[in-house]
Amino acid sequence: MIPHSGTELINPFKLLERVGIRENQKVADLGCGSLGHFVFPAAQLVGGNGMVYAVDIQRSVLEHVDRRAKDGQFYNVHTVWSDIDVYRATRIEEGTLDLTLLINNFYLSSNRSQMLREMARITRPGGRIVVVEWKPIASPIGPPVDQRMDKDQVKREMRGRLLDFHDEFEAGPYHYGLIFLRTEEPV
Repeated sequence: MIPHSGTELINPFKLLERVGIRENQKVADLGCGSLGHFVFPAAQLVGGNGMVYAVDIQRSVLEHVDRRAKDGQFYNVHTVWSDIDVYRATRIEEGTLDLTLLINNFYLSSNRSQMLREMARITRPGGRIVVVEWKPIASPIGPPVDQRMDKDQVKREMRGRLLDFHDEFEAGPYHYGLIFLRTEEPV
C-alpha cells in the first residue's frame, strides 16, 4: 500500500509532541520542503509567542512556504534561505533554538560534519536536535535502500558533535527518530 499523504508516513503533530515541543519555543525545520509538513504544525504548537524557522536551500520552496504562511496567518513562521551543509550559513542567531528538526535530510547531506556543527551552533545548550530518517528497509516510496542509513550509523556520526544521544522512537512505518541534547560546550 502506498501512503496517500505525508501524514500517513509521519504524523507531524504526534512527532512534535513526542519530541517535547512546547508553547513559546523557537524551532527550526532544516530542509523544510515546500509543504512545510512540520513547519505549520510546529507553528500551531509553539503559539503566537513562539517562532518557527523554515530553512531550505531552494528559494522556490521558501516562496511557497511564505505564501502559505501569509494565507494561513502564521505570523510566527520565518523563512531562511541557507545551505545547511555550510557552517555559519544559516542566518539564525547562535544558541537560540529550543528544538532543531532534521527530517529526511541526514542521508542527503554532502558535508555532514559541517551540518552537525551548524545544528549545534543554532541550538541552545540543553536544547534538542531531532533527526528523523528512512529505515533501511524496502518501502513503496522514499530513496533507494542503499542510500538510507540505519540509526546506529547516524548515532555514530552524531557522536562527539556537541551532542549527547537522548532517546529514539518509531516515527512511522518507514522512519525512525533520534533525539540528541545540545551539550554545554561552546561551538
